[in-house]
Amino acid sequence: MISQEKIRLAAVGDLHCTKNSGGELRAFFQKAAENADVLILCGDLTDYGLPEEANVLVDGLSAARIPVVAVLGNHDYESGQEGEVVRILSNAGVRVLDGEACEIHGVGFAGVKGFCGGYGRRALGPWGENSVKQFVNEAIHEALKLESALAKLRTEQRIAVLHYSPIEETVIGEPPEIFAFLGTSRLEDPIIRYPVDVVFHGHAHRGQPQGRTANNIPVFNVARPLLARTYPDRPAYRIVEISKSEPVAV
Repeated sequence: MISQEKIRLAAVGDLHCTKNSGGELRAFFQKAAENADVLILCGDLTDYGLPEEANVLVDGLSAARIPVVAVLGNHDYESGQEGEVVRILSNAGVRVLDGEACEIHGVGFAGVKGFCGGYGRRALGPWGENSVKQFVNEAIHEALKLESALAKLRTEQRIAVLHYSPIEETVIGEPPEIFAFLGTSRLEDPIIRYPVDVVFHGHAHRGQPQGRTANNIPVFNVARPLLARTYPDRPAYRIVEISKSEPVAV
C-alpha cells in the first residue's frame, strides 16, 4: 500500500532503445520498480522513433510492475512515426503526456516534450525570417501546453515531466554553442506560475544532474548517459522521494 505521506519516483530519460536493447532493459526496469512507486521516462525513449524500437521498450517495461509516466523526446520524432510509438506505449499501459495531466497515488503529473530556443536574455526571439518565427513559436506552443497541463492539476503534490531543460543550470557541461538546442527558459515560465514539487528532464547527456528554477524548485536532469557517468556505482536512474516537505533525492 502506498503511503499518502510519501512516494518514491524513479526517473530516467534518453534510453535510446534499439531493436537489440530488450534483455538489458528488462533487468534495468525491474530494478527501478523494486525501488520506486512510479517510473518516469523523460523522452528519447527510442533511438530512431521506430515502432520496432517501441515494441522492444514495451517488452522491457513489462518487468516494471508499477505505473509508468512518459513524455517523448526529439529522437522519438525522427522517423515521423511518433503517433505509432505513442499508440504502442499507451496500449502497454504507459501514460504518455503531451500537454496533459494525470494523477497517480494522489500525486499530479504534467508532461510535455518541450523544445529549444535558449535561456534568459540570450533566448531566440520571434523576429526576422518566418523560419525563425516558426522555430520560436514551437517553443512558445510547448510552454503553453505545459502551462495548460499544470493548470489542470488539483493535487497537493505536483511533478513536471519534460525532455528539454527549462533552466540553463542543468545543461552546463555541454558545449556552450549548443545550449540553445537543449531547452529554453520559456518552459520555466509556467513552472513559476504554477509551482510544482520537482521537475525532471533529459536530453543534456553532458549537463549537470540537478539545479533549481528561479523560484527554487529542484530540477533533475535524468539523462541516462549523464547518470551512468556521474554515479557509476548506482543504477542509471534517479530516485526522488516526495513527501509533504522538500523532495529528497535518494
